[in-house]
Amino acid sequence: MTSPVVTTATISLEAAQTLLGETRRACAARGFAATIAITDAGGHLRAFERADTAPFLNASVAIDKAWTAASFGMATHQWNQYMAEPAVAPLAHHPRMMPVGGGVPIIHQGRLVGGIGISRGHLCPGP
Repeated sequence: MTSPVVTTATISLEAAQTLLGETRRACAARGFAATIAITDAGGHLRAFERADTAPFLNASVAIDKAWTAASFGMATHQWNQYMAEPAVAPLAHHPRMMPVGGGVPIIHQGRLVGGIGISRGHLCPGP
């Protein structure tokens, strides 16, 4: 008989905050300010930061990128190809689906523990 309980892994708050800081520094080194969202494995927000110069729309975009990456365990840019398939296309209407680059799953020891979404907006300066 299988267990009636499933154990899942998720990113800790400390690890999420550390990752947020490292991501901020990496974005700054590349010359842009970003909005960064980190979710746990269930897509719930664990850490968040919006740069002073980032457009307010970036907040929901970054959060939804992290949610999409955590939900499916794959990078958000991969959804561009999948959306062309008729069987998958209806997912484009899901209010949180963000099928554009900038979201990746967070994997630790081979297990999905969360997602990270980064948004700088097309109008923000940067490379």
